[in-house]
Amino acid sequence: MSRWFGEKEIELLAPVGTFEIFKEVIQAPCDAVYFGGPAFNMRLMRKGYNFSLEEIAEAVRMAHGLGKKVYVTVNNLLNETEVEGAKEYLRFLEQAGVDALIVQDFAVLSLVQEMGLNLPLHASVMMNVQNLEMVKALQELGVERCVTSREMDLQTARYIHSQTGMELEYFIHGDMCVAHGASCSYSSMVFGMSSSRGKCMKPCRWDYRIKKDGCVYPAEFPLAVKDMYMYENIPELIESGVCSFKIEGRMRDASFVLMLVNSYADAIDRYIADPVGFDRSKDAKHLYENRKRDFSTAYAFGKPGLSNINRRYEGTGKFYSTGRVFSTPTPERELSDQRIDEIRTQLLGVKGAKSAAGAACLAVRVNNMDQARMAIEEGVDELYLSGDVFLPDLPFTREDIQSLCAIKGGTKMYLGLPRMMTELHMEQYRQLLSREKLAIDGLLVTNLGAIHAFKDLGYPMIGDTSLNVYNHLAAKFYGNQGLQRIALSSELTAEHLGEALTYSELPLEMIVHGSPTVMYMEHDLYENTEVLEPIGEEDNRYVDNSVLVLMTDKGENPVYRDRNGRNHLLLSKELNYLPLLRELAEAGVSCFRIEGATYKVSDLQTIIRAYQQALKEEAAPHLEPVYAGYTLGALQFN
Repeated sequence: MSRWFGEKEIELLAPVGTFEIFKEVIQAPCDAVYFGGPAFNMRLMRKGYNFSLEEIAEAVRMAHGLGKKVYVTVNNLLNETEVEGAKEYLRFLEQAGVDALIVQDFAVLSLVQEMGLNLPLHASVMMNVQNLEMVKALQELGVERCVTSREMDLQTARYIHSQTGMELEYFIHGDMCVAHGASCSYSSMVFGMSSSRGKCMKPCRWDYRIKKDGCVYPAEFPLAVKDMYMYENIPELIESGVCSFKIEGRMRDASFVLMLVNSYADAIDRYIADPVGFDRSKDAKHLYENRKRDFSTAYAFGKPGLSNINRRYEGTGKFYSTGRVFSTPTPERELSDQRIDEIRTQLLGVKGAKSAAGAACLAVRVNNMDQARMAIEEGVDELYLSGDVFLPDLPFTREDIQSLCAIKGGTKMYLGLPRMMTELHMEQYRQLLSREKLAIDGLLVTNLGAIHAFKDLGYPMIGDTSLNVYNHLAAKFYGNQGLQRIALSSELTAEHLGEALTYSELPLEMIVHGSPTVMYMEHDLYENTEVLEPIGEEDNRYVDNSVLVLMTDKGENPVYRDRNGRNHLLLSKELNYLPLLRELAEAGVSCFRIEGATYKVSDLQTIIRAYQQALKEEAAPHLEPVYAGYTLGALQFN
C-alpha cells in the first residue's frame, strides 16, 4: 500500500502495543506499523505490552502479505550486559524480515554495521535530530530516515529535506514530552528508572506550583503538555517534505488507535484526491470529542508557549486504560554513608582500560567571567565555558575568550556549545570558530551535528553528557568521530557505571558535583509568571528569588532560563561524589567535572579546593551543601 501526492510518497505510520491490537490495526488503512519486541525499547513499563519473537515474525508475514511495512523499535540505551543479547536479537530481526529498526543508541547502529546485517535504520526521536549537519552525518552513517526532534518546526523540516533528500518522519498525533528528546534524566535521579531506557516515571506530570520573586503562582501541572494534533494540517505536512506521518500510541487500546488511523487516513486521501477543495475540519469534531488530553500543534509552526500545557484529566490517570498515575511527587534521596560503602564495594576490582593512564583531572563548567577567572587562579586542570549561559549572565564573547586565553596558564580551556543547536546556532559558531582560530584548547560538543560541522577546524573535541553514552560501543563510536574524551550519561546506575568503565577504551568523564540539568526544555516556564496573577507570597528556600522554582510538598527544583530562552530544570540537591573520588579514579574515570554554573564565586572556590585536595589523595575537608542537601543521583540505585 502506498499513497502519492505528485511525486511525494506519503506513509501513515500506526502504533501497536500488542499482537492482538496489531491484528486489527494492520487491516486498517495505514501504510506501516511500529512496535517493540520483548526488550531494548522505550515502552517497558507495562506488562503484557510489546511483542514476543514469534509474534514479531508472524506480524511481518501478515503485514507483508498486505503490502505494508513493519518497523521495530530498538530505541533505548543498552548497558554492557545487554550487548550480547542485542546481537542475537538483531540477527533474529534480520531473519524475520522487518523493514527497519528505529534506534537511539549508536551502539545499535555500530552492531548492525559490524555484523553486516541487512537492517535499514531510522533515527529515533530520542536521537534528537535537530539540524542539517546532524542529518548529513546520519546519512553518511547509512541511516535512511530521521524521526525529527519534537521541537522541529515544519519550515526547518522543509529546509533539511530540500538539502539532503533524507526521509523525515514527524509525529502528527499523540502524547508528547515537554523535554527535548533524551534530555530528561529526572526519572533516573529520583527513581533509578531511566527515561532513555524505556522506564520513565513521568515526573513531568506532577502537580507543581511555581515560585518566583517571592510570589506563588497557580500553575498546576506546568510541565504537562497537550497531545499533538495535526489532523487539520495535512497540507502543510506534505508541503514540508515529511514522508511519514507518525501516530504516537503504543500504550493505547485497539479502538482508540483505529479511530486515529481511520480519521487520518481519510483526511490524507481526501487531500490527495482534491487538494484545492480539501475540508480541513471535516470530522475534526469526532477526534476532539474522543481526545484524551487537549490538543496542540506543538512546535510545528513555532513556539506554542503556555498554549501547549494541558489541564484536562491531569493527575487522574484517565489517559491510561489502567487508570493509574505513573508516579507522585517524590523527594531526591539523601546521600548516606551506607550507600557510599555499597558503591565502594561495587567499584572494588573495577579496572577500566584507562585506570592506569595517569592521574584524573578536574574540570569545571562556568557561567560567567568571574567564575572563570577564579577557576584559573585556583589552577583547575580544565575549564569549560558554558554554551547555555544562564541569565542574567551574558554569553562569552570573542573578547572574553581571548582575555581568558591570555591568563589561563596551565589550565586547558574548552568552549562549550549549546545543547540544542538550530541552523542559526550552527552558522554563528561556524563563523566564530573559523574566521580566526581561537587560542582555546578545544570544544565541548553536545550533538553529532556539531561534531560533523566542526571536526575539520582543528579543535580537539570532548563529548558532553548530552551525547548519552551508556556503554563502551557508543563511546567507541564517538571516538571514531574524533572525540578525545567523553562524559558518561548521568543516568548510569552504580552497576552500569562499573560495567561501562570496565569495557571502554576511550577516556571517560563524570559529573561529580553540582546540580546538573535534569530536564532541558524549549518550553519557557517563566511565561507563567508574566501572565498569571500570584496567589500567595513565599521566598525561595535555597536559590535567589529571581530564579523560578518548581515546588511540591517534597522539595523545590530551580529552573534557570538560558540566553536562548530555553529552560533547565535542576536537581534540588547537589551531586556530591567527593567520598567516592579515589575509587572512581581507580576504576578508570579520567576526568571529574564540577557543574559550577549556579554557584557564587566563593562557594565554587570552596568546592574546587575540596576536590583538588581529594585528588591529591589527602583527606577531603567537610563540605556544607549550598542548596537543599547532597545526593548521589542515579548512583543511588543499582
